[in-house]
Amino acid sequence: MTLRGAVAIVGAAESTDLGRIADKSALELHVDAALNALADCGLTPADVDGVASAGEMPVDVADYLGIVPHYLDGTNVGGSSYMLHVRHAMAAITAGLCETVLITHGESGRSRIGMVPWAPAPQSPMGQFEVPYGPVGAPSLFPMGVRQYMAEYGMTREQLALVPVIQREWASRNPRAKLRDLITVDDVFASPVIADPVHLLHCCLVTDGGGALVLTSAERARDFSSTPVYVLGAGESSESSVVSGLESLTSSRAIRLGGERAFAQAGIRHEDVDHLMIYDAFAHVPLYGLEDLGFVGRGEAPSFVEERNTAPGGRLPMNTNGGGLSYTHTGMYGMFAIQESVRQVRGVAPAQVPGVDISVATGVGGMFMSSGTLVLGSAATV
Repeated sequence: MTLRGAVAIVGAAESTDLGRIADKSALELHVDAALNALADCGLTPADVDGVASAGEMPVDVADYLGIVPHYLDGTNVGGSSYMLHVRHAMAAITAGLCETVLITHGESGRSRIGMVPWAPAPQSPMGQFEVPYGPVGAPSLFPMGVRQYMAEYGMTREQLALVPVIQREWASRNPRAKLRDLITVDDVFASPVIADPVHLLHCCLVTDGGGALVLTSAERARDFSSTPVYVLGAGESSESSVVSGLESLTSSRAIRLGGERAFAQAGIRHEDVDHLMIYDAFAHVPLYGLEDLGFVGRGEAPSFVEERNTAPGGRLPMNTNGGGLSYTHTGMYGMFAIQESVRQVRGVAPAQVPGVDISVATGVGGMFMSSGTLVLGSAATV
């Protein structure tokens, strides 16, 4: 049995608002996005028999919407969870466990309404081996890898700064993006230092918002008025949840292995990819992703970006919504990367790239502790 193209995304939408949403809890953001995604494909909660979510339990999402599910997926491995939900839904639908899966996301990342305070469990590896030594989450842990990458491959500070500069170019074309004003390398350097060599503009936003997807079989997808986007391939993997346990500080094994599996299932080559979304909680993550997914060789990503290959008009448009650096970042950003891939394949994105038939979306959880990659395609690819 082949899973390639057997399942399609028929509904996709974000929450009605993004940014600061002071009148909705995290659960309400799940529901708002869910209803928008269902409306996108002309369904109601009564048509859904599978629910997946992270952050909020799928049990609570289903209960709120009045869904009596045959299938539940509460996988929560950070920001890449939604890529894994799509992969799991693809398997469940193909196996006949359910027909229509609703995947939801919602976080009150800025307003903190209905959000449980985050703290690693004392008995966890992070609680035992990182927290006692004083790091303040990702902003102080990620930069260690950036310093190592610079020392090993010669990346300059200017090259690193070009990642947010170019992604702001994409955001300037997107009315929904939180930050739309163009910036320069000097603007990045002028922003406050968070943990050398990372400045504020190298870091993601902190926002409220949500998103949702509706998946069903490719056969049923033909009956919908919405444009289906087919899941050609999907892969996932994980690594250590503590930075000191990673195989390398200058690459991500989880991205590499998940990407290899997704590309193999899809049966595509890198030159077949028209559009790319790589999770960008921090500016260096897309650089690692370009290398670990195999688009460029080791140490070549900074020059690849510097040569404007990922910029508007470039040969590999990347993070075209503006990314977590400029569009939105609620905490677990993966859902928004998938949403932009769907828009690009459908041909309806605000900063639309001409002729997108294949888009790749890669998510990351934690400090590279998990990753999921999806290869999404138009009807022309199946």
